[in-house]
Amino acid sequence: MNTLFDKIWDAHVVQHVNDGPDQLYIDRLYAHEVTSPQAFDGLRRRGLQCFRPGQIFCMPDHNTPTHDQDKPIEDPVSKKQVDTLAKNARDFGLTHYGMMDHNNGIIHVVGPEQGLSLPGMTIVCGDSHTSTHGAMGAVSFGIGTSEVEMVLASQCILQAKPKSMRITVNGQLGYGVTAKDLALYIMSQITTSGATGYFVEYAGEAVRSLTMEGRLTLCNLSIEMGARGGFIAPDEKTFEYIKGRPYAPKGEAWEKAVAYWKTLKSGDDAVFDKEVTFDAANIEPMITYGTNPGMGIGISATIPQPASASDEKALAYMQFAAGEKMTGKKVDYVFLGACTNGRIEDFRAFVSIAKGRHKAPEVTAWLVPGSWKVLDQIKAEGLDKILEEAGFEIRQPGCSACLAMNDDKIPAGKLSVSTSNRNFEGRQGPGARTCLASPLMAAAAAVTGVITDPRDLL
Repeated sequence: MNTLFDKIWDAHVVQHVNDGPDQLYIDRLYAHEVTSPQAFDGLRRRGLQCFRPGQIFCMPDHNTPTHDQDKPIEDPVSKKQVDTLAKNARDFGLTHYGMMDHNNGIIHVVGPEQGLSLPGMTIVCGDSHTSTHGAMGAVSFGIGTSEVEMVLASQCILQAKPKSMRITVNGQLGYGVTAKDLALYIMSQITTSGATGYFVEYAGEAVRSLTMEGRLTLCNLSIEMGARGGFIAPDEKTFEYIKGRPYAPKGEAWEKAVAYWKTLKSGDDAVFDKEVTFDAANIEPMITYGTNPGMGIGISATIPQPASASDEKALAYMQFAAGEKMTGKKVDYVFLGACTNGRIEDFRAFVSIAKGRHKAPEVTAWLVPGSWKVLDQIKAEGLDKILEEAGFEIRQPGCSACLAMNDDKIPAGKLSVSTSNRNFEGRQGPGARTCLASPLMAAAAAVTGVITDPRDLL
């Protein structure tokens, strides 16, 4: 019996190249300002138009400032990239949600919230964290610039079919343990290369019990395990989330879509190329101590002895030592946001700890919603007022401090507790030190000024 991955992939194969890749039909292409300019230039050189413009959605996110978005972007490189995307969308007749447009935000937050990312789809974007949309029950993955050009021109891509892997997490997640902790735990166990060459299906009681927002976080981090992508079979929770969203099917089309989506699951006798199983009871709130997302430990554990020269280098960069605990370490910056944790549920989690407390004076905190819709919801629920009283300010949507491509950079040597997805050297700014964590852990650090077990404050 085929896996769900096989079902979706095989249904999109236009033709199979003998001893070569598959020509795969793509349902949705998302284009942002960083990886698309050369692809559009390629079309111009060849005198081509976009084959299916209605399937392509463009929005800037990486370079957008998170304040004063109604004013021209000051950084010339960022401004040029954002302006170029707008021009390309105009020239090729594509849907474009620019800065200050109410549909704008981080593309991996906007896709699901608009109902653009749907079960059974193939979805690509020139960005590795496209795996996020797998939470909708889609086969979704990042592609390179030349492949973006391929999709623009033909709505197809040449792609070798990855192997399939199932990661099952049995039991229920404990108190104060989130989807982010689950993902960081899996990476700490299988390493950042443990899923290389595979497309991962997440299964088990702990995964099923996650909200859609939690599932989006888990799938977002699949790429950090080396996977080509990760996804979760759609269920009633998925359908409930999608229903009524702007681009979701309506009326009779909705009934038909749901009937099809209900068939999207791996058979009981499906055979995966690799199976891994974990017990949710073993997972506590996690934090990273090194310079890749797999270098993480439970908050009550101590930093392990380095197993290699690269581990030693990572500890030296982070200014940490084996045998130390992470709790009590002084924090300079806290970042809540990114396509990993910039959704309404993440802000609610942050507020659950910040409410009635106050931001530590020595901490700079950047709270950045993943989209304007998230910002609307924050205001509708009064979370902005609670955060304001606690000394926090909410910024405008964008990728922000996830990566050093806009104004929100962590200064050299400073320690940041970040809800983003990567803690590589210099990822948040040259010389910046990054500890990846959940919104609960970030909030605990923001109000205490040191790395703190969030369970102590819940």
